[in-house]
This record gives sequence, structure tokens and C-alpha cells, in this order.
Amino acid sequence: MGYLHADQRPLASRPEPHNKLSAEEREAVLALCNQAEYRSSPPAFIVADQLDQRHYVASEATFYRVMREHNQVHPRGRQKTPEPKHLATTHQASEANCLWSWDISWLPGPARGSWFYLYLVMDVYSRKIVGHEVYESETGELAREFIEKAYWRERIATHNKPLVLHSDNGSPMKAATSLEKLYDLGITPSNSRPRVSNDNAYSESLFKTLKFRPGFPVNGFKTIQCAQAWVLKFVRWYNTEHRHSALNYVTPQQRHTGEADQILAQRKQVIEAAKAANLSAGLAV
Repeated sequence: MGYLHADQRPLASRPEPHNKLSAEEREAVLALCNQAEYRSSPPAFIVADQLDQRHYVASEATFYRVMREHNQVHPRGRQKTPEPKHLATTHQASEANCLWSWDISWLPGPARGSWFYLYLVMDVYSRKIVGHEVYESETGELAREFIEKAYWRERIATHNKPLVLHSDNGSPMKAATSLEKLYDLGITPSNSRPRVSNDNAYSESLFKTLKFRPGFPVNGFKTIQCAQAWVLKFVRWYNTEHRHSALNYVTPQQRHTGEADQILAQRKQVIEAAKAANLSAGLAV
């Protein structure tokens, strides 16, 4: 009986793919990743941003391959490695203004131990901030006023569809005055499970983005008017300029209005055109 020999597949010579990037193209990919505007951004964002400029450099996988060769595949920016996220199992956001998430966060005041209270409500489907206020306290009465403002600002009464409002189990969220207003407006309240800290992850993630935003005054706001002005500027940036990773790098406003569908379709056209050009070049060779 004879011996079985290795088939030598790892050592076999194979022709290089016709669409393999040249050394110059790989250097261009690496240089693009390290530009000032992209050095803190993941490859998915870089590819999306280039597609929006009607420029296709390489696929996301190729970006990762080139970065891995140069030992640059690691969390970019100043945040720690992201932890796994678990999707909500109770409610599902299938369109804008059917599921909101809201919470209250403390903003540092002018003196140590003094705080302002930031009320934020976001649409889970689009991630758009649909309501924000900065108050000097957190109460059920202020929560009632805050939710009602967001309700009328988004014209929910004209939509003829149910709205679920999710929050944690804080006292303003479960106060009788705020719950009574929810029932009056036809909003279904939803609360996190008792003693579960991550059931309101969308709002917590939003607060993290806000407090990691460059220019956030970690030493405190001098007045409540300063806090209100800073938050207003952040909300405008977040809704209309910030390209959200969970939304394929379109802005929350684009997702909320439906404009994102056209943008994603345009990106697909740019990719298909680049693939056709590469195929033609390969056949010509």
C-alpha cells in the first residue's frame, strides 16, 4: 500500500486576479485611511463618504486587508473597543415615528456637585433627535411638558399610527403626571426591565456620543443658557451632519425623511460602474 502525499496546493502557482490592486493603489488606500478627516473613521465610513463624492477607491474588505498588512486594524479614535450589542426583542422600529426612546442625563454645572438635566428623545428607526430640553431639575411635570412638545413638533397626531415611547424606570418616566399625558396623547409607554441597566441602550449610546463630542465642557457649563446653546448646536450637527454607522453612514435626518434610500441607491450605482470598469479592463488585458 502506497503512501499519501501532500497535494502541494499551498505551493501551487496561480495567476494573480486581474483586478488586484497595484502597489500604488494600495498605498493610495493607506494614505486615504490616514488623512486627517478619516484617521478616526472605520473603513465602512470612508467607503461611504467616497461613494457620496462619486469616487470608488476599493471595497471595505480591501481597506481592511491593506490596513491589516500595516497593523492598523484597531479601534480608531479615542473610544474603547465596542462591546457586543443585543437587539431589542419587545418592540421593532419599522418606520419613522413608531418607536421613540428617551432618557435624562446630567450635565455638569458651574460648581462641583451642581448639575443641569438634559432631556432627550430620539426616534429609534432613524436615530434622529426629535426632542431636547435642558432644565434645572428632573420631575414628572417637566417630563410631561417635554414629551408633549416633541409630540406636536413631529405632528404625531396627523400620522394615524401608534407610537411607543420607551424609557428606563426613573421616577420622572413613571410619574403619574407624565403617564397620564402619554395616555391622553395615545402614546404607549414602555419601560426597561427591573434591575436591568442596558434595556435603554439607544438613549445611553446617544448620551455617550454627546459627551465624547469635541468641545464638550467637561469642567461644567457656566449657566443653563450656555448648556442649552451647546446642546442645540450638538443636535443640529447630530441630525443633519453626523453619518451614523448603524444607518450605513447616512444622517439621521436623511433616514427620517426617506432621503437615505436614494443615497444608498446612488452608492450602489457607483459600485456597479466601478465593477464594470474593472471587468472591462481585465478582459482587455
